[in-house]
Amino acid sequence: MDRPDVTLDRMRSFIRVAERGSLSAVARELRVGQSTITRHLRELEEAVGVPLLSRTTRRVTLTDEGRRYHADCVQILRLVEQAGDEARAARGAAAGTIRISCSAALGVRQVSWLVFAFQDRHPGIGVDLSLTDERVDLVREGVDIALRLGPLTDSSMKLRPLGRSRRLMAASPAYLAARGRPSVPQDLAGHEGIRMTNIAGSDTLVLDGPDGERHAVPFGGRFRIDHGLAAREALIAGRGIAPAHRWLVDDVLADGRVEVILPGWEPPPVPLSLLIVPERAGIARVRLLVEFLAEHIAGVPGIEPPAR
Repeated sequence: MDRPDVTLDRMRSFIRVAERGSLSAVARELRVGQSTITRHLRELEEAVGVPLLSRTTRRVTLTDEGRRYHADCVQILRLVEQAGDEARAARGAAAGTIRISCSAALGVRQVSWLVFAFQDRHPGIGVDLSLTDERVDLVREGVDIALRLGPLTDSSMKLRPLGRSRRLMAASPAYLAARGRPSVPQDLAGHEGIRMTNIAGSDTLVLDGPDGERHAVPFGGRFRIDHGLAAREALIAGRGIAPAHRWLVDDVLADGRVEVILPGWEPPPVPLSLLIVPERAGIARVRLLVEFLAEHIAGVPGIEPPAR
């Protein structure tokens, strides 16, 4: 019997299984049955004549030959995508799908609207927007780019600083009427704080003061949450005081449902960065979105240019 051919579909299945370590996860991602992924892998191994994956009941790992072949496959598929991009560019129409990861609150409040505007400009480009506050592995999850707030440790990705997100101290008028308005940071000790459980050290609040010095004050409270949108709702409901990104509360500040307190005292701004998977950086549609976000992110309330 003749050996099967090496096809792009089989290579794509192999790459994603190698990166995710799970046939079932890749089947869900590619919207096919797991039997299809199993067949692709078997036929690809028959085509190249060596075992590429080692399978156990718990996980799938690459063989030595598989590691070398995986690196080559990634480059081959990147060239295939770029060739398609160049052919479409000759007709002036970018196409394909981009996968983006972004923190949930920022994605809902701001980034989704930027994506809408981008797709209006480039109707042939599809976008899969994944909203999560977890620091996902971009390659493993098949993500092209990620918008990240806070310090970064992943040096394997291409990094593009987008700016810094300014924060403020906020509370609702109802809360302030019931509990009083703090005039200096030390007054926070007698107030209810809305704290984020997914931020280390949230029991201490760091504020930059009008004197140019940085101050740390204890910050407690009965309500803790791990999601920015829920913290926003708690502020509106008068459950306490919280540090908030300006983009998170710009609308409720404007209509008076939330007020700025301790003017002149602000939590330090948070870096906002764009991470790009290096193998995806050269693809035309990814480049278009990266440049669009870099240009338009300055229009998001509270985002200031990166520190020089």
